[in-house]
Amino acid sequence: MEIRPYEPRDADGLWDCKRGFELGLGSGTGGEEKEAKYEGKLDDQYREAWFDWVDRCVDADPRCVTVAVDDTSDDDAGGEVVGYVFVLPERHRFIWDAAVLNELYVAPDHRGTGVADDLMAAAVNFARDQDLPLDRLVLDVDRENDRAKAFYDRYGFEHWGEMVAREL
Repeated sequence: MEIRPYEPRDADGLWDCKRGFELGLGSGTGGEEKEAKYEGKLDDQYREAWFDWVDRCVDADPRCVTVAVDDTSDDDAGGEVVGYVFVLPERHRFIWDAAVLNELYVAPDHRGTGVADDLMAAAVNFARDQDLPLDRLVLDVDRENDRAKAFYDRYGFEHWGEMVAREL
């Protein structure tokens, strides 16, 4: 398994993982309405806008998006992207006065193999290198996502406020 910064050749695999991340949020932590909302947004326009944002973040620091590539696969592009972690660039440090772990995802077939641990280590190391108002790494995790909560608990994440949302 190779853990490295995202490269443009990883785009299709990264998108597959992003879809898995979003669909997992929609289906695993809410009812059919939430699942339909998450699935409905993942169109070509969303993909293009999301990759524009990825590119801007990676331009700021290539470590913003780190991928896990299974280099034992027969993929001609050099391996299959089986997970990723997305930490916002330092310029966003005033959003929460901390580093922000925006997304972490590992494909189901690679869960329990240490890939998530490797990605988390990359995220923590990147966050430690940022000049932050508070030396913290924050993330949003759905209270119904027991698997993710258990993973973050293992890494010492503690409850620190609560995010609320409303429709616009």
